[in-house]
Amino acid sequence: MAKNQIREPRQERSIDKKNKIIETAYEVFSTVGYYNTNTADIAKKAGVSTGIVYGYFKDKRDILLYVTKIYMEKVTLPLAEYLGKIKEPLDLKKEVPELLEIVIKIHKSNANLHNTLHSLEVTDESVSREFLHLEERITEETAKRLGELGVSTEHLKEKAHIAMNLIQSFAHEYVYDKHSYINYKEMKKSVCKMIVVLFE
Repeated sequence: MAKNQIREPRQERSIDKKNKIIETAYEVFSTVGYYNTNTADIAKKAGVSTGIVYGYFKDKRDILLYVTKIYMEKVTLPLAEYLGKIKEPLDLKKEVPELLEIVIKIHKSNANLHNTLHSLEVTDESVSREFLHLEERITEETAKRLGELGVSTEHLKEKAHIAMNLIQSFAHEYVYDKHSYINYKEMKKSVCKMIVVLFE
């Protein structure tokens, strides 16, 4: 096989091997960052040869794009599951703080890779596009679910977008920035109030 002639695995063993490489890259990128990693590092930790890695992926950046998609799934799945479990009548004063806690937990559990990907977002168009798609997907799904739960305010999609940005910004602030002059308990209350008012 010529170098970089990529093959799509069909046998279960080959599929498992490719997935193992992606999972390993996720872990390595999370631990030491993207630029401090090379394909040989990933191959060694995955227990395969570098040649096998190049059989499935063009290069390190190609692996990164697979890792990015997995990250997006890890971020969206808990949100989708929570939104799907909300029952009528909708009580936003109860649900918004709980949703905020879920987003904080997501940011904490994916903190290292989150920082790696966001640093790449500025310079890598594909990573940037994935984040834009993520934002769009969360907005669409949130607005749809709110509509199903009886929220009939005008410009629902726009308000859902604002709400999710407020939640996201607070999670970033709470998990990563941690300014000493901020009372996060009070900030959280304010964020929740603003979101509830949006949909009244």
